[in-house]
Amino acid sequence: MIRPPLVAGRFYPSRRETLWRDVGDYCATRPANVPALACLVPHAGYMFSGGVAGAVYGALELPRRFVILAPDHFGRGPAFGIHPADEWETPLGRAAVDAELSAKIRTAFPDCVEDERGHAEHSLEVQLPFLQFLRPEFSFVPISIRAGDLPSLTALGETLATVLAKDPALIIASSDMNHYENDRRTRQKDQFAIDAMLAFDPARLHATLHRENISMCGYGPAIAAMTAARILGAKAGQLVRYATSGDAEAGDRDRVVGYAGMVFL
Repeated sequence: MIRPPLVAGRFYPSRRETLWRDVGDYCATRPANVPALACLVPHAGYMFSGGVAGAVYGALELPRRFVILAPDHFGRGPAFGIHPADEWETPLGRAAVDAELSAKIRTAFPDCVEDERGHAEHSLEVQLPFLQFLRPEFSFVPISIRAGDLPSLTALGETLATVLAKDPALIIASSDMNHYENDRRTRQKDQFAIDAMLAFDPARLHATLHRENISMCGYGPAIAAMTAARILGAKAGQLVRYATSGDAEAGDRDRVVGYAGMVFL
């Protein structure tokens, strides 16, 4: 089973040559040498968030195996869903799903089931061209997350740590930050969330988002990823780059979305 590209031509270019050139430009700013255990990257259209995502991917020492955690924006799928496809396709080719690692995660965490409904969107798909450009031979496990409660997200993170301690993989958390307030207010709110991630404190992030009413859409992936990374030995979070959609050419600063690129190592 092949999962076809659903957002090529909207969130990123549909022509291979254009996509290859653009991703290369986004990733060209840093040497690839950071041995992180997890990272946080945005998932908006490349014209808005590609520079932030590329700064993270370009900074990382990329392994051959990834677990990608992405939010189910529309609530179509289960609390945790692994897409059943064998491969995902983008204009840059096909990326292989790691069936062995997927099975191990599902066995260790029965709440994570095979389901494609939560993946009928952009939040995971837009990560793949970066990996295809920088790490042509790789496999990944695609996990959508609808759950939002701290105990469930913590449990997923703990399970991932147990599995990945024996089968290492880089955990990628796909998330944008605050949505649709003015640029000044969004930057202020996002800093609260970033401070919690810099403190490497998943529970603080969860509490901060609710207290400050921060609409960080992928906080579930972020909390699970940080939980797993801490158990696996990561000591700190680092901010690689931050921007808002208002920074884009002709960007509207009255109604923006924030983008944070972080590594946990």
